[in-house]
Amino acid sequence: MFCTICKAQQMEVSVLKYEDLEKKIQSEKDKVLVVNFWATTCAPCVKELPHFMEVNNQNSNNSKFKMILVSLDRLVDKERVLKFIKNKNLTAEVVLLDDIKRMNTWIPRFEKEWEGNIPVTIFYKNGEKVYFNDGEMSKEDLEKTITENLQ
Repeated sequence: MFCTICKAQQMEVSVLKYEDLEKKIQSEKDKVLVVNFWATTCAPCVKELPHFMEVNNQNSNNSKFKMILVSLDRLVDKERVLKFIKNKNLTAEVVLLDDIKRMNTWIPRFEKEWEGNIPVTIFYKNGEKVYFNDGEMSKEDLEKTITENLQ
């Protein structure tokens, strides 16, 4: 049976540099934006993604909400990222941040407290950073942070 109400999955992943990602975040100024930095090789990242998808699906009809999953996998692993999206049924937008060489430049621009480890989730409201979560995030914390900011 073909599912007509299921959210379509990405067949392609945008490959971005830091500046592109920054522009993308700024273009979602009217929303509560959840930006999760992760990689297919990071066990805690993979472990928390089902919670993120549940919450993303619950909010999929809310025009004031958007989730972006920023993969820090290498560009050569793009196929693996695409397979992962399909196998794990990721419904949020996934982008590949191909900017490893400049990590020390862009990490502190996202968050001074961020030491470069993943997973990391940054919440924006009206283009402003409102919350930074270092490490794995529970479904409850994720829902709570989104709900507080959607008010």
